[in-house]
Amino acid sequence: MSKAPVLVTGASSFVGAHVIEQFLSEGTPVRGVVRSQSSADRVLKVNSQYASLLSLAIVPDITKPGAFDEAVNGIDGVIHIASPFKANIRDNEKDVLIPAIEGTTQVLESTYKHAPQVKRIVITASFAAVVDLSKGLRDGYIYNEKDFNPATYDEAKSKDADFGFAYCASKVLAEKAAWKFVEEKKPNFSVAVINPPIIYGPNRHFIDDLNNLNTSSGMFYSLMNGSRSEVPPTAFWAIVDVRDVAVAHKVAYYKPEAGGQRYLTTLGRFSFQQICDILREEFPDLRDRVPVGNPGELITGVYDVDNTKVKKELGIDFIPLRQMVIDTAKNFLELEKTLFTPDISN
Repeated sequence: MSKAPVLVTGASSFVGAHVIEQFLSEGTPVRGVVRSQSSADRVLKVNSQYASLLSLAIVPDITKPGAFDEAVNGIDGVIHIASPFKANIRDNEKDVLIPAIEGTTQVLESTYKHAPQVKRIVITASFAAVVDLSKGLRDGYIYNEKDFNPATYDEAKSKDADFGFAYCASKVLAEKAAWKFVEEKKPNFSVAVINPPIIYGPNRHFIDDLNNLNTSSGMFYSLMNGSRSEVPPTAFWAIVDVRDVAVAHKVAYYKPEAGGQRYLTTLGRFSFQQICDILREEFPDLRDRVPVGNPGELITGVYDVDNTKVKKELGIDFIPLRQMVIDTAKNFLELEKTLFTPDISN
């Protein structure tokens, strides 16, 4: 008897591609959710070796009521990764807050109404739902799963709120909406939440243009492609490898005890200076392309993060920063060989 599929939203994304591989590689069928047929074709191309296990559901707008009603039919569980994002933000409420919150509540609602067999939903949240931006760098403080970003809906929708604040608020408000849904509806399923910070690592999703990368990959690549003359300031001081994020999702999906828990999924602190140092040390041929900054500069005067819970309860043995940087850089160098040389003159 064949297994029922796991529904994975955001199937074409940086994180989604790695999560899908975690399940497909063990023989578990996946129904990936994408927004268009072209995205579906790309996911199928990347996972051609798993063609018999992979199906795609096209949901153009995941914030629409009933958006997932058909997609949840006959599934075993849900990994909700998709997060609506608009490139040109004009209205924090319409373009950031509502899409994030509704994108989460709609998948919960459809599962609740149409998939009573589902026992576990894993949601990708963010360190943005943990960190308190109002406290600044918060020297000496150690963030863990008990911390919630205190930003409110009204604060975030204000015309005076910048995009960074509104984005972080959308993450915590979407997560809180999920916990509220479970508390009020008391569904058959339990929810586990993964809260990763900055995510880097090798790309597995479809890439055909190094000038049009997802935000995370684009930031890393900018440190090694010669487009930066200075090491950029570090905005969030915690990091994790995408491969560890994917493992955390899978373990949280299967582990009964993970229900009702959130996990700060991070290997620890980092800085862009550290990444540049590693790139220059490990890839001598790239030294002319990587900004120098202040080699060896220590991380001081900023908060720390506690990953004890995710290591103990999900058994994550985090990939070290150096290995992450090496593997990611190698991935981009391979992509450079297969794709047109990017235009870095601007």
